[in-house]
Amino acid sequence: MEKWILIDGNSIAFRAFYALPLLTNASGLHTNAVFGFTTMLLKLLEEEQPTHMLVAFDAGKITFRHEGYSEYKGGRQKTPSELSEQFPLIKELLQAFGISQFELSGYEADDIIGTLTRMADEQGAEVLVVSGDKDMLQLASDQVTVAITRKGVGDVDRYSPALIHERYGLAPLQIIDLKGLMGDTSDNIPGIPGVGEKTALKLLHEYGSVEGVLEHVADLKGKMKEKVEQHKDDAIMSKKLATIFREVPLDRGTSEMAYGGYDRPTLAGALRKLEFKSLLERLDLTGEGTGSTVAAAELNVVSVAAHDEDALSALAAGLRSVESVYVEVIGENPHQSETIAVALATADVIFVVPMAELQASALGFVREWLADADMEKAGFDLHRTELSLAWHGIALKGISFDIQLAAYLLDPTDSTQSISGLCGKYGLPTVQADESVYGKGAKFKLPEAGVLHGHIASKTDAVRSIAAIQREELEKTGMHKLYYDLEQPLSRVLAGMELQGIRCDASVIEQLGAELESRISDIMTKVYTLAGMEFNINSPRQLGEVLFEKLGLPVIKKTKTGYSTDADVLEKLEPYHEIIPSILLFRQLAKLQSTYVEGLLKEIRPNTGKIHTYYRQTIAATGRLSSQYPNLQNIPIRLEEGRQIRKAFVPSEPGWFMLAADYSQIELRVLAHISGDEGLKEAFVQDLDIHTKTASDVFGVRPEDVDANMRRQAKAVNFGIVYGISDFGLSNNLNITRKEAAQFIEQYFAAFQGVRRYMDNIVAQARTDGYVTTLLERRRYLPEIKASNFNIRSFAERTAMNTPIQGTAADIIKLAMVRMDEQLRARGLRSRMLLQVHDELVFEVPADELELMKELVPQVMESAIKLDVPLKADVSFGDNWYEAK
Repeated sequence: MEKWILIDGNSIAFRAFYALPLLTNASGLHTNAVFGFTTMLLKLLEEEQPTHMLVAFDAGKITFRHEGYSEYKGGRQKTPSELSEQFPLIKELLQAFGISQFELSGYEADDIIGTLTRMADEQGAEVLVVSGDKDMLQLASDQVTVAITRKGVGDVDRYSPALIHERYGLAPLQIIDLKGLMGDTSDNIPGIPGVGEKTALKLLHEYGSVEGVLEHVADLKGKMKEKVEQHKDDAIMSKKLATIFREVPLDRGTSEMAYGGYDRPTLAGALRKLEFKSLLERLDLTGEGTGSTVAAAELNVVSVAAHDEDALSALAAGLRSVESVYVEVIGENPHQSETIAVALATADVIFVVPMAELQASALGFVREWLADADMEKAGFDLHRTELSLAWHGIALKGISFDIQLAAYLLDPTDSTQSISGLCGKYGLPTVQADESVYGKGAKFKLPEAGVLHGHIASKTDAVRSIAAIQREELEKTGMHKLYYDLEQPLSRVLAGMELQGIRCDASVIEQLGAELESRISDIMTKVYTLAGMEFNINSPRQLGEVLFEKLGLPVIKKTKTGYSTDADVLEKLEPYHEIIPSILLFRQLAKLQSTYVEGLLKEIRPNTGKIHTYYRQTIAATGRLSSQYPNLQNIPIRLEEGRQIRKAFVPSEPGWFMLAADYSQIELRVLAHISGDEGLKEAFVQDLDIHTKTASDVFGVRPEDVDANMRRQAKAVNFGIVYGISDFGLSNNLNITRKEAAQFIEQYFAAFQGVRRYMDNIVAQARTDGYVTTLLERRRYLPEIKASNFNIRSFAERTAMNTPIQGTAADIIKLAMVRMDEQLRARGLRSRMLLQVHDELVFEVPADELELMKELVPQVMESAIKLDVPLKADVSFGDNWYEAK
């Protein structure tokens, strides 16, 4: 028997969007709805194994139902742009899955699915309808089961006619009558005012239908009789609106819904574009779609051993003609990774030197060559390579070109920066995927030497070809200066900072941990007292029972396992009971304890007593650096207990100080320069409080009349403008309606018309050029800006607006780091740059250099680039990082 799955695309996308936290890929596209939709698809495919499958979508806002009732669905808010931009991504993903999709102007997805279920009944096919809308229950039959998602998309309730009767005492078609009587606020179907589900069911159990109720209106009493008489036309209309139309003129046969499975490389490419790494791994697709491979046998590979005099002689002779270097490192964290081998490629031969051999005295000439700054070296991810070799006591200097770094500059939104991915991009024969050579997870194993060295050699050879192409591309795009003067020198600066590390006093961390445990214990006692019982605060189920059953707080949201107690829910419950602030504080402190107190202790390297973070230079599309292993950019400082953690970060030398310098509102200063807005420029030139200035202009009051709430709202809008915030996002941030948020944004643009002109002009420029640039010529390509789809185009427009601002701010602090490193070296100072945290630089400074550094650091930072408004860096110092802030 054929088995069909019919999915209500719009309904499931909405459910997924609101069930999952906002997620974005490297391009900044929101992907949470796509991710939720995809996991639901995979579950259905695994559990149901359908022969036919189709996803139906609404084709537009206007349907035939509006002809009889213009207010149909009139109460719905505009779909948030964060969701609407994901519909094209969902449709692209369905294509990758090989799943049919359909929409038809004038009809809703319900009508398409209703028509197909009628055809299924006629053809004897078994059908599963998947939706979040209970209107679909009217389609249930002996052959049609309707699966209604619970909160989210992870689980469903499956309704057969028998279950509908058990739950409601109704036949499936009577669901239409139920909606006719009680209405549906989500679709703006009026029903009869004051008639809820309980009353509607009682009437239907007695009279059978809307028409039956109207026929027996004389039997009703009191206000109910009055309401039914007054609103009988509404009830009839509501029933009609709720009736799914099952005669849609489909221009396709059911054979077009046939599902034969997905093409693995195609789906792998789609999931990789969305950066759904967990799903790639779940489906074992990580090695798919990487293109043709080049056989290692085609390469002239020489494995070098300390006792092999012929290989040593050939390598010594070939060193001066080496064109690329590649170091195979296993493990993500370069401070704790395993270095397997170093490979060096000339035009004719590729030498592979195992790490154990490289340490031998006979290979000293290779180590000297690696450390020779005059010997230029092209390679892949040389920042990580330099760190990995340094932990083995081997220096790497003379870095001349890094193909991963160049790939990032040439297209920062392309997440495929592997050697194999770059080979595919440039039409070169690629190397085998690492997973196919090593295996993965528990199956990971190094192959025998011949296979291993051949694989490493193929990567090294590919680097040579890729580097030649990229050098030309950097010249053509005008980014060669950005690469050679900023990004490549910064790579060396970062490696030096990471090797230096920052001293972390474990005893301070342990003391903070003890204090946190005491605070957490006190808060738990308070929560138990307020609850009138002891329970596991970390258990969502137990917490939900206490809040919503024992204390009777209003239920905000439910999940498939019970009551939702996530942060958004608790924040909305704060006005209702004094237990809520204590629970929120408990969670914050418990996270500090587990993530930062216990987590940082594990990251202190025993042989140095320091924490050595790792900066990723090629992750963020805006150009920002990312800190990992551990992430020191993410230590929470809004909570005092979080700020206290910085006390553990101390100088590595006795009598030295920690010094921190922080750019003041750098993005807004960049916006003032780029937009040329006179109001913004005036605020910064006169050193006014920018948020008070904004509030004054937006609300039309004198600066002295701006209150704290006005300033808070103005601050949210100021930074929202920089980050391309929507009315949906601003309404969430300020806990106001979307209408109020939209009005606030309009008031901002009315006050700062130069900003609006900039926004309009940069979008027009991006549409013409296909990209936008920072002040230092960093590019971000925006092919989506010409998309016919409104949502995709709108996302690209917002990106065009904020990329030059955020990207320039990122460039400025990077430039300051390079200049600061130059100054420290040129002046022979002992002071060391240790960390970059967003717009802040952290140093350790000897006492005799403190006064000089207090002047030098802000001077270098403020002169990194010339803007129409002054850059400002605030500097402070102390015995630890906490005191330096």
